[in-house]
Amino acid sequence: MDTIVRFFQEGGSFMFPISIVLAIGLAIALERYWFLGSARRTNKKAFREIEPLLASQNFDKIIQITQNSAAPIARVIGAGITRLGVSPRREDIEYAMEEGLMETIPRLEKRTQYLGMLANISTLLGLLGTIIGLIAAFSAVANADPSEKASLLSQSISVAMNTTAFGLIAAIPLLLLHSLLNTKTAEIVDSMEMAGVKCLNTLIAKENLGPKSRQSDQ
Repeated sequence: MDTIVRFFQEGGSFMFPISIVLAIGLAIALERYWFLGSARRTNKKAFREIEPLLASQNFDKIIQITQNSAAPIARVIGAGITRLGVSPRREDIEYAMEEGLMETIPRLEKRTQYLGMLANISTLLGLLGTIIGLIAAFSAVANADPSEKASLLSQSISVAMNTTAFGLIAAIPLLLLHSLLNTKTAEIVDSMEMAGVKCLNTLIAKENLGPKSRQSDQ
C-alpha cells in the first residue's frame, strides 16, 4: 500500500486528472454492464411470454405485453405485430421490425464508445505529464552542482515516467472493458435479430403470408 501511495505522490499533478478519467471510465463500464445484463434478462423473459402467444395468434395480448415491457426485444416484436394489423405482407412486417431494432440499438450502444476515448485521454495525459516532468528535470539539472547532475537527473526521469505508467495502467483496463461491452452488445443484438426472425416465420406460418400461399389464394 505504501508503494502505491508513494508511486502516486511522486507522479506529480497529472496523476489526479488520470485518476478522474479512470474513475469516470469505470463508472460508465459498470453502468453499461448492468444495463446490458438487465436487457439480456428482460429479453429472455419477454420472449418466453410472447412465443406461445404467437403460436396461438393472440396478437392483442402480445401488443399489451410489448407496450408494458421494458425489454428491447418487445419494441422489435411490437413493431412487427402492429404493422401486421395494417399490412399482412412479409416485407412490410420485416421492415417494421428492422425499424424497431434500429431504434433499440443506440440505447444498447450508448456511452460505450466513451471508454475508448477515455483510454486514449489517459494515455495522452500520462505522456504529457512525463514530457512536462522531463522539461522540469532538465531545467533543474542545468542549475545543479555537476557532481549531483547524474543522480538528480535519474531520479527526476524516474518520477516523470510515473505518469506514463499510470496512464497506461488506466488505459489498458478501459480498452478491455470497451471490447467486453462491445462483444456483449453484439450478442444481444444478434439474439434480438434471431428472435425477430423466429417471430416473423411464425407469423408467416400461421397467417399464410408467404408468396406461395398468396399465389394459391389467387
